[in-house]
Amino acid sequence: MAGNRTTRSRLLLGISLCLMAGFLMVKAQEAQGAPMPEIKLPDITIGSAKTTDPDSMILPFQMLLLMTLLSLAPYILVMTTSFIRVTMVLSFLRTAMGTQQVPPTQVLMGLALFITFYIMAPVGQEINEKAVKPFSKKEISWNEFIDKASTPLKKFMLRNCRDKDLVLFVKMARIKKLKNKEATPLWVLIPAFVLSEIKTSFEIGFLIYLPFLVVDMVVSCILMAMGMFMLSPMSISMPFKLLLFVLIDGWDLVVEGLLRSFK
Repeated sequence: MAGNRTTRSRLLLGISLCLMAGFLMVKAQEAQGAPMPEIKLPDITIGSAKTTDPDSMILPFQMLLLMTLLSLAPYILVMTTSFIRVTMVLSFLRTAMGTQQVPPTQVLMGLALFITFYIMAPVGQEINEKAVKPFSKKEISWNEFIDKASTPLKKFMLRNCRDKDLVLFVKMARIKKLKNKEATPLWVLIPAFVLSEIKTSFEIGFLIYLPFLVVDMVVSCILMAMGMFMLSPMSISMPFKLLLFVLIDGWDLVVEGLLRSFK
């Protein structure tokens, strides 16, 4: 409450000083006989007007659509690329080692982002060659740009999406017949791809957990045999897990496995 009162007092004091300064300037100009400056307000018209040009109506909708896509760009980056699998696998790895906040979350997210850029580079190059460059040269229309830009991304998602998940969402969408996989709409393909990536991430995470689980069990059995019940097995096993991970060059193995898991 005291902070709010102080803020309000400062705001009122600032407004009072501005009004006083303006009043003194006006009085000074009147004393010197100088003419008062004219204040011009912009003309504002509220109403409707008829138009015969369709482009004048389409352009605002295109701008609105573009702004919407820009606001959704982070979600599109996460849900239509390899970022889901990479992020979840690295999170499983940190949890399995038991290092809590090491590496920090910012480091893991940065590593996942650059690995995603590496994996998606061929898709980005294809989009640039087939969609961005022709559109910048005004060789294709806006609709053709959307189709050609989404095609390489759809191919990537179809290669890495499980048929079972794709059939599930096609069935739930009540789409009777598709000519081929490439004819799957994006609004059906994206949730199927996300579900497939989550399943694959859990499978990889299970395989990552196994060797660290073995170390935890061995350390627990040794501590129980020695009668050291008061010691935490997790605190004792963590140095051994780190040593094992470093000796087998674990980071290279995990990153290489991630890269090879994408088609």
